[in-house]
Amino acid sequence: MKIGAPKESKVLEGRVALIPDACAALIRQGNEVFIESGAGELSGYKDEQYSAHGVVIKQTAAELYSEACLIVKVKEPVDDDLQYLRKDHILFCYLHLAANLSLTHRLCDIGLTAIAFETVTDEAGRLPLLKPMSEIAGMLSVQIGAHLLHQPQGGKGVMLGGLATTEPGHVVVLGAGVAGSAAAREAAAIGARVSLIDRDESRFETLSQLYPNIKGELSSETNIAQAVNEADLLIGAVLLPGLHAPRLVSESQVKCMQAGSVVIDISVDQGGCIETIRPTNYSEPTYLKHDILHFGVTNMPGAVPITASQALSAAILPYVQRLCESRWKSDKNLQNGINVRDGEIDNPLIEQALKQ
Repeated sequence: MKIGAPKESKVLEGRVALIPDACAALIRQGNEVFIESGAGELSGYKDEQYSAHGVVIKQTAAELYSEACLIVKVKEPVDDDLQYLRKDHILFCYLHLAANLSLTHRLCDIGLTAIAFETVTDEAGRLPLLKPMSEIAGMLSVQIGAHLLHQPQGGKGVMLGGLATTEPGHVVVLGAGVAGSAAAREAAAIGARVSLIDRDESRFETLSQLYPNIKGELSSETNIAQAVNEADLLIGAVLLPGLHAPRLVSESQVKCMQAGSVVIDISVDQGGCIETIRPTNYSEPTYLKHDILHFGVTNMPGAVPITASQALSAAILPYVQRLCESRWKSDKNLQNGINVRDGEIDNPLIEQALKQ
């Protein structure tokens, strides 16, 4: 198989899908690997480190896409990428098509097969390629939120951890999955008061035992409304695999928050679970709405590309190796990852999401 890893095109996205060690493993498998010049630079990997493993460096994206059959990247293709994609390509990356009808149509028009990291499963039905980035995003949501709460950033001026003689800040996390649990742990570790809301109480029982400052609450309209009203930092971390995130917080509830509070919605790339959120990027990450500071960056882990690239590359490598084998089409877990097959939507979750 001819595998190509292009340089990411999204604003300030520093990750690379395949680090040099992963490329070396693919070459040992008998594949040819190409990487666009500079693709790994922001993740700490120079072209020379790739070429030392036998990776062929392509100077432009056009050259790389022209040579490769399997395109492995991090984020969904944008216009700069779409112009190079062909019918015979297999695209393997994060797609989040449930919230992106335009991209779905473009991929179908091209006629390729697109496999989404976020819908690939493991033998237990979990989402192994979403997990590492979700964990990073959860941790970052608290780190970024703590900074945005500083008065010079437009926040209300609260230190989340507080002091012995002051009240700690209040962090509300919606969803106790991988991202939400990581956010809750990070917030609890710095001393914040944490309300973790989920419809499955078993998800927060262990966390509440480990961190006395985490209070688990069952999801209900009443509990959510009360928690949002009291939140200094509201974090949305709700996931319905492959589907648009459910709207749990209304605009009227956001209006009831104190001025200078912060909203961060990790699920923004799936449409967001907070009504007032909209996608942003790291060049203009925040905006004010109803005096509440909103952060809606769709590629949060891109802020820590060294850590994120190492974690992502390790997670996807076994699946890339399977894609290079002729029998990959009989692999149930990769089949679950297919969103578009030969130009047709071929995933019931995506079909359901696009009908909503």
